[in-house]
Amino acid sequence: MRLPHKLVAATSFAAILAAVALPVPASALDDTQKREIGAFIKEYLIENPEIMLDVQDALQQKQASARAQVAQKAVAENQDTIFSSKFDLSLGNPNGDVTIVEFFDYNCGYCKHALADMDTILAKDKNVRFVLKEFPILGPESLAAHKVSDAFRKIAPEKYGEFHRALLGTEGRANEESAIAVATSLGVSEADIRKTMEENPNDEAVQEAYQLANSLGISGTPSYVMGNEAIFGAVGADSIEEKITNMRSCGKTSC
Repeated sequence: MRLPHKLVAATSFAAILAAVALPVPASALDDTQKREIGAFIKEYLIENPEIMLDVQDALQQKQASARAQVAQKAVAENQDTIFSSKFDLSLGNPNGDVTIVEFFDYNCGYCKHALADMDTILAKDKNVRFVLKEFPILGPESLAAHKVSDAFRKIAPEKYGEFHRALLGTEGRANEESAIAVATSLGVSEADIRKTMEENPNDEAVQEAYQLANSLGISGTPSYVMGNEAIFGAVGADSIEEKITNMRSCGKTSC
């Protein structure tokens, strides 16, 4: 079989596929026919490599859509655990009309930048509730820092916002030592921290966060949940503020 001459003038990949469409399955083609079709498609792609960018964009959009659908279902099924877990504390207005949940790790560089986004939002909008969900995924030092943080929350919940900002805003790696240093600077003794860590390990809290993140498709920090949407990555204050406006307008992050 020879390819029709009109294929040479094809101007899009869709035109190629339409032109080579055969009334028989591919399995019915002989080796020569398959080589001719394959060689032509290869030549066309080499001459028009930008098509592969379009294919990549389409794949990414398809994957993002599938990920969003999985997350949306998980949000609907885990409302209490996401927005009202007994392990989490919130900043801002405890009765705010919009709640933002942030999954974070004290050693996440993007989380450090996102700290300013949270503070910008809370300073401008007095009707937002910001839930901080500790999600230590960056190694043993992160887990150790979060254990100290959990003990601090139990002892001095009213100072948790100060602790959170101080530890996340510190240069260098967060670990048990640096977390205890922040705790003692805020008036909580190391002895009390260690006693609380021993008596009340935060294993259950961490397991809950891991299981929830797995359900939502969250594998990195920071990640957020607002309304019915999981938001992946440090999207910035402007994007979050736009979603807040939408929540108040139509009850969803996208109207």
